Amino acid sequence: MMNRYSWLGAYALLLSSGLLANAQMSHDHSGHPACQGASLACAAKATPTFAPDGTLWLAWDAGGFVSVAQSHDLGRTFSPPVAVNPESLTLDWGPDARPAIAVDRQGRIAVVFDIFKDKEFNGQVLYTRSEEGGRSFAPPKPITADAESQRFQAVAFDPDGALFAAWLDKRNRAPARERGEKYPGAALAFAWSNDQGATFSATRLAQDNTCECCRLGVAFAGPGRPVVLFRNIFEGSVRDHAITTFDDPVTPGPVHRVSVDNWRIEACPHHGPSLAIAPNGDYHATWFTSGSARKGLFYAHSSDGGRSFSTPMPIGNPDRAPSRPSVLASADAVWLAWKEFDGTNTVVQIMASHDGGNHWSSPKAVAQTADASDHPLLIANGAHAFLSWLTRREGYRLIAIEDLS
Repeated sequence: MMNRYSWLGAYALLLSSGLLANAQMSHDHSGHPACQGASLACAAKATPTFAPDGTLWLAWDAGGFVSVAQSHDLGRTFSPPVAVNPESLTLDWGPDARPAIAVDRQGRIAVVFDIFKDKEFNGQVLYTRSEEGGRSFAPPKPITADAESQRFQAVAFDPDGALFAAWLDKRNRAPARERGEKYPGAALAFAWSNDQGATFSATRLAQDNTCECCRLGVAFAGPGRPVVLFRNIFEGSVRDHAITTFDDPVTPGPVHRVSVDNWRIEACPHHGPSLAIAPNGDYHATWFTSGSARKGLFYAHSSDGGRSFSTPMPIGNPDRAPSRPSVLASADAVWLAWKEFDGTNTVVQIMASHDGGNHWSSPKAVAQTADASDHPLLIANGAHAFLSWLTRREGYRLIAIEDLS
């Protein structure tokens, strides 16, 4: 997906921006250096989701395995983990890579993850599912037959129960090379499953020449209408964020620019966005940039289906390298979470808005660690909001945040 030049460029970028000071787990390819197993204690990152019945599900990768477990007490205890891949694989350890998990109303579980196929960081996205409440999983299969690279997958059930998957795909790289043309970035690819993840449709491309190494933000404007927030490559190798809202399951709508940050770079930021759609239809987006127009973390909202966004609002203390933003929207509030580094500890800050993102509470530190940590992730269980955070020293934490503002 990315060559050695782009990886080294990204590493230099992270060094220069101070982000490596956060000691994020994802820069340690094996999770915990003294931990060789596949347990959650050995994981570098964990992806949470709540099932419709309120069960907390967690997917993580460690020791070459993607594992899944459930909790009925809000993360205090978990069931014995179940590996979704029967044999150890070379899992994608990139800073923005993580397994994706979704659970439908019948308790069927879909897991999508990617592996490295070679030393050039070319990837392959695999999918599997469980119809037995997570007790066992089908053998993982490639989500597409294309032999080129796929990475940075996302998966979610839409309001009608159809399963949508999106990822970054390099299938147009080889044809461009044969024409003697340069191929910047990757394509935003997608597919649907109408049998709860047993099979996926043929791959379609929503947008070509996107940035090839940042996670995607995915939400739904309605049944069969996914919304994808991604880092695009605009003219002049400007890597700013863009958004597309599907007109129907197979028709991506126009691509709209979220903000003109003018980040001109020939490398991989490895720092993707987050997207939430409130019940009233408003879009809420947060992202990182190091452009000439603005630098740092920012938030904006849209009340016209992503065609235009509010003036970007800076997030966090710029002297503490704010990073890894997450956004969550409910009928009553919009929440933002991110990490900062104070020179000793990595601290998760949270703030809330109760008027659709126009005014915000003061940031509040809700968790910290003096060791490595995953990205902070905001998730909802019905009307209740939570921070999900995995740290090397403290382990997994799920923190209720409704009363923090």
